Amino acid sequence: MSVFGFLFPYKENPAIWGGIVYYFINIQWFVFILLSIYEAKQIFRKLVTDRNQISYHETWILSVICGVFAIWLSYSLAKYTSYISGALTFSFSFYISLLLIYYAKNKTLNSINKEKYINKIDEKLVTEIQEKINVLFETRKIYTNPDLTLSILAKELNIRPQLLSQFINDNLNKSFTQFINEYRIDEAKRLLKESTQFKIDAVGFESGFNSSSTFYSSFKKITGTTPSNYQKR
Repeated sequence: MSVFGFLFPYKENPAIWGGIVYYFINIQWFVFILLSIYEAKQIFRKLVTDRNQISYHETWILSVICGVFAIWLSYSLAKYTSYISGALTFSFSFYISLLLIYYAKNKTLNSINKEKYINKIDEKLVTEIQEKINVLFETRKIYTNPDLTLSILAKELNIRPQLLSQFINDNLNKSFTQFINEYRIDEAKRLLKESTQFKIDAVGFESGFNSSSTFYSSFKKITGTTPSNYQKR
């Protein structure tokens, strides 16, 4: 095509470029799309029969093929619509492809996280982890640290973060935030009953919450009442 352009420049031969060359490029482009669809026929079959089995890599392939086809169709029909439609279709296909790939990547990561928990923790190890948590929480009340994370807690317990996460999620059926907040609320209840020098907001901060709103919402969710009503009772 480069040699053809050198022999027949566009400025001197606009009729040729707007006629036979234009159609030749579109036909060649369409043939490549058909060949791509044929090569990816197994992926398209999955799309119809079981789309949940489509991988991140296959989603990327589908998005490229569908995007290129949409751009080809837009340019092929440009003479009936507008030439700018091709550029608009390119932008639209690009953003849709990014969204699809992002969604597929997150889906793959979630599947990997689920696979981590296929093997259950041994009952003896479950007991050991719970005992370690009880001792640490009773002696140091580490849950009152507002910056406490799962990684920090796992390091204090001398276990892997993945193991601690599985223990909390599978064996306690809780999220890490819920798990820690329950201990914080127990501490807040103790302070509300035993200490009168603290204002209610201060009780939340002393218990490990980093904001009053989080303290109030967590307290109401776990106890079914507000901190002030609990203190009155």
